[in-house]
Amino acid sequence: MKLYYSPGACSLSPHIVAQEAGIALQLVKVDTKTKRTESGADFLAINPKGYVPTLELDDGEVLTEGPAIVQYLADLKPASGLAPANGTLARYRLQEMLGYINSELHKSYSPLFKPDTPEATRQERKEYLRKRYAVIDAVLAKQPWLLGDRFTAADAYLFTVTNWARHVDLDLSDFPAVLAFQKRAAERPAVQAVMDAEGLARRATAAA
Repeated sequence: MKLYYSPGACSLSPHIVAQEAGIALQLVKVDTKTKRTESGADFLAINPKGYVPTLELDDGEVLTEGPAIVQYLADLKPASGLAPANGTLARYRLQEMLGYINSELHKSYSPLFKPDTPEATRQERKEYLRKRYAVIDAVLAKQPWLLGDRFTAADAYLFTVTNWARHVDLDLSDFPAVLAFQKRAAERPAVQAVMDAEGLARRATAAA
């Protein structure tokens, strides 16, 4: 399978899940500005949405959207525990958390990466993110991972988006459980392997 990715982007999440599950992927780097792959291919011809992650299956089918991709990969290796079994309440809890990270955290970071975002909007988004992180911090104050004692696809996603905080000067020092989570996740061998593969520094503190 091919994973179309951009270093450090949200495609880091399925890359981590695949590494944790022991699934081999062919990595194809994408320039998200020019919409070209590293070989010069038109990325829009592969994924008309124009963004990563994109997973091309062995049969040529293309799967998009991070929450869908991480569940697909986790289900290929159910023994990994990266996603609870389908039909269980625990699986819906996973989907609940993936949805929260996707809509409340991930999308709220987007304007912070744009240099032309007005300062008032930037501050509003940062305050919004802090409120949403307060919910996550309360969960992680009680348990090491989002769903309990086992690392799941949701943790890979949270680690990925929270790693952006330092790039946009978002101070998360009021959330010690989140910062401890980031450190804990960064120490996992699979996470370190993926960070190395994408040419990223292993530093994972989210505080500004």
